[in-house]
Amino acid sequence: MSTVIFIPARYASTRYPGKPLVELRGATGIAKTLIQRSWEAAKEVKGVDAIYVLTDDDRIAEAARGFGADVLMTSSDARNGTERCAEGAAQLPSPPDVIVNLQGDAPLTPPWFVEALVSAMEDPAVQMATPVLRCDAETLTNFVTDRQNGRVGGTTAVMRDDGQALYFSKEVLPYVGDLNNAPEVWHHVGVYAYRPQALSLYAAWPEGPLEKAEGLEQLRFLFNGAPVTCVPVEAPGRVFWELNNPVDVERIESVLKKENTA
Repeated sequence: MSTVIFIPARYASTRYPGKPLVELRGATGIAKTLIQRSWEAAKEVKGVDAIYVLTDDDRIAEAARGFGADVLMTSSDARNGTERCAEGAAQLPSPPDVIVNLQGDAPLTPPWFVEALVSAMEDPAVQMATPVLRCDAETLTNFVTDRQNGRVGGTTAVMRDDGQALYFSKEVLPYVGDLNNAPEVWHHVGVYAYRPQALSLYAAWPEGPLEKAEGLEQLRFLFNGAPVTCVPVEAPGRVFWELNNPVDVERIESVLKKENTA
């Protein structure tokens, strides 16, 4: 299957303005912007035909071209990464079989997460897929701590036994009353794989009330009755965390150093 990775990035983040250009230091002490580290993560994925940074901001575009990325300029009307991906897909000379949305705030995304998604798309019945990761003790503690301190951190997923998503939330679901005796919690990893026609449908649907309330773009699929396939992935010995708040810079830098990432 032909596969293209899009990395949507916007400057005007509500929670963290200018986030794509925030610098993160790795094991060598070298500082690289968040968008560059996300692009470098995308470059590690096997079997990809092209990678594009999607943005409506000249500062991000200039920075991305500076480290060698291909850039597609999208409109400021795009309300989320999936809408931005739909705009990017319309600019391609021909539609690929699969479009991957690797969000620009997830530089710790292992390449096999994306490869697992693309493999799931080999089933023609799957129109859209996203990875989920069983929370380890450290990640779950970070989730609960963030919510206790009024911060919106990562996203959790609730799904059926067959992997079809029931709901996604920025709350910790199911409820965790005791960290020492916690239920199974799945961390939603902010990566998506779509078929081009699924993106076209998404762009035509209005923003729904659940999507607005949670600030989670994937809920538009569920609200309109479109199935979302959750693909369980594993990251043994690794910590996965997105950059959602300033406090996450230190968390991600510690992982970069631990994994000896330059």
